[in-house]
Amino acid sequence: QVQLVESGGGLVQPGGSLRLSCAASGSGFSFNAMGWYRQAPGKERELVASVINGGSTNYADSVKDRFTISGDSAKNTVYLQMNSLKPEDTAVYYCYADVPTYYSGTYYRSYDYWGQGTQVTVSS
Repeated sequence: QVQLVESGGGLVQPGGSLRLSCAASGSGFSFNAMGWYRQAPGKERELVASVINGGSTNYADSVKDRFTISGDSAKNTVYLQMNSLKPEDTAVYYCYADVPTYYSGTYYRSYDYWGQGTQVTVSS
């Protein structure tokens, strides 16, 4: 199975930057997509950014032009570079991976795997 290990969270002042990393471990799998969700206290988990197999990226409108998702396929690692951070970005950030499964060569379904979450706090 897939294990996701996140790092890079912390406390930063408004306008600062952080880079989150998510390393996927395991064998015998591929990804439909990897990305980042976040959840603030009292709010629902929301998609922040994702990268689809093949390289296409998507961003929430609230983070466009500030956050950049990228990956290193050789390391099975996805990154989230967060610039110009705002207090509203404060949340626990979760890495996810969407992993397909097959039965006799035919796609069956996908499973979502989640990291443990890393806290990002933007405060002066």
